Amino acid sequence: MRFWDLIDSSDQETTDNSSIFDELSRTQRLYAFAICFVLGFFLSVLSTVKLTFGNLKGFAILYTVGNILSFVSTGFIVGFKKQLKSMFAPVRWVASLIVIGAMIATLVVAFVLKSGILSLIMCLIQFAAFLWYCASYIPYGRTIIRRIFGGLSEDMV
Repeated sequence: MRFWDLIDSSDQETTDNSSIFDELSRTQRLYAFAICFVLGFFLSVLSTVKLTFGNLKGFAILYTVGNILSFVSTGFIVGFKKQLKSMFAPVRWVASLIVIGAMIATLVVAFVLKSGILSLIMCLIQFAAFLWYCASYIPYGRTIIRRIFGGLSEDMV
């Protein structure tokens, strides 16, 4: 099966025209995916500038919104209903909850606790959980990550 066949609208479960996104062409969905993903990445990188200047709230907002955009971007390819179902499949529901929880916790720590160190820790947890979530879509992705970090930990000891 080719990549283009995976994102063909006739194969999606979302063809009931329940949202405006269902009527987008394949090319429009790819553009939307690319724009959301690149914008999400840009916002996450830009957030480090905010952190450098001590703007903790700006950092937390930009980093979290950047991750949300990157997270949502795949919905344009596979469909948003299928994305939600997939997020809570047995193999990735824990990672999904940790990613969402870390996003919320990052904002709470930045706005309520106003702790820079805890905000950074929450962003690292957010990043790690998002990486683990994404790896669940790649055959042997999580195994590769375990081996990389397992090898690193053995080298450190």
